[in-house]
Amino acid sequence: MPAKKRFKTQYPGVYFINGISPTRGTTEKIYYILYRKNRKLIEEKAGRQYQDNMTAAKAARIRTQRIEGKQLSNKEIRLSEQEEKLRRRWTINRLWEEYKSGRELTKSLKSDDYIFQKHISPLFGSITSEEIEPREIDRFRKRLLQTKSAQTVRYLLLLLRRLINFGINRNYCTGLTFKLEFPRVNNQNFEDLTPGQLQNLLDAIEQEPNVQAANIMRMALFTGMRRGELFRLQWDDLDFDRGFILLRNPKGGVDQKIPLNMSAREVLQQHPRSDSPYVFPGRGGNQRTDIKKQVNRIKERAGLPKDFRALHGLRHVYASILASSGKVDMYTLQKLLTHKSPQMTQRYAHLRDEALKKASELVGDLIKVNKE
Repeated sequence: MPAKKRFKTQYPGVYFINGISPTRGTTEKIYYILYRKNRKLIEEKAGRQYQDNMTAAKAARIRTQRIEGKQLSNKEIRLSEQEEKLRRRWTINRLWEEYKSGRELTKSLKSDDYIFQKHISPLFGSITSEEIEPREIDRFRKRLLQTKSAQTVRYLLLLLRRLINFGINRNYCTGLTFKLEFPRVNNQNFEDLTPGQLQNLLDAIEQEPNVQAANIMRMALFTGMRRGELFRLQWDDLDFDRGFILLRNPKGGVDQKIPLNMSAREVLQQHPRSDSPYVFPGRGGNQRTDIKKQVNRIKERAGLPKDFRALHGLRHVYASILASSGKVDMYTLQKLLTHKSPQMTQRYAHLRDEALKKASELVGDLIKVNKE
């Protein structure tokens, strides 16, 4: 298509071509300007005669302002708009920074930040949640499953979903356009201790000089509390009169109460108090963030398996003892463990079933006694 004829004006560097007005359907002038900036020749459109109410004089003034640097060129305006649009975009990386800024920098958050930066950010960090495609998630999941456990991959995807839900709740983004699929995880496996191992552990706890570590392990065993719940536990959370413990910000998110049983009461009543509001304070009386070294020392002294988690494993032991007693139903156990759904408690159901089977065998023995 041949170039349209250019018509000079009385102003240097300003010309026009004839075009068709999109609003009137008649011929109108379309003005262009020519100028140099940083030794580079720039030619760009100034505006249309009717649509933009442009004249040769206006085009000349625009040309002068751009030469003097008082006005951006069309290209610079487009780039500026694009940059501003990018600044306004809630990318996955930006969401993560906002998510972190509103939370205390605990060891758990540091761990999440590490895996986010290592696994999620390189692939999804520069895009928004709406731009994530199902095939990208599929590739992400399959690649990770080659070297990571299903549980780890599930946690990574849950972290991504948690972050996106955070953005949705604050109207930063509209979320994924599809439903995330998680790898299947065998949750039936859990740590447990034989009666002998449990006795060895109790003996090792008695020998431990660090009273904080010893009593944290006792509380985990007697109440089934999670590590974070124990670290956050304050003296004001203990209701000795009515016999309850307030769990602050538990895993489910909503504060809950669990019974303060006699064994836990004895531990807490003998536990040393300081000026700190926390029952098991960290440095400077602040909230504790770690006790791994001390509880692992107790675990090793007791001769427990290496893969037994010193605190979380005791939560499983607590649940196993109750379930295998045959005296606690699954609903009650769910409430004691503060599980959000009964499915999470079902891993202990077989222990209760075994206890019930043993109890049912008593019927035959009792009948035989009555016959005699």
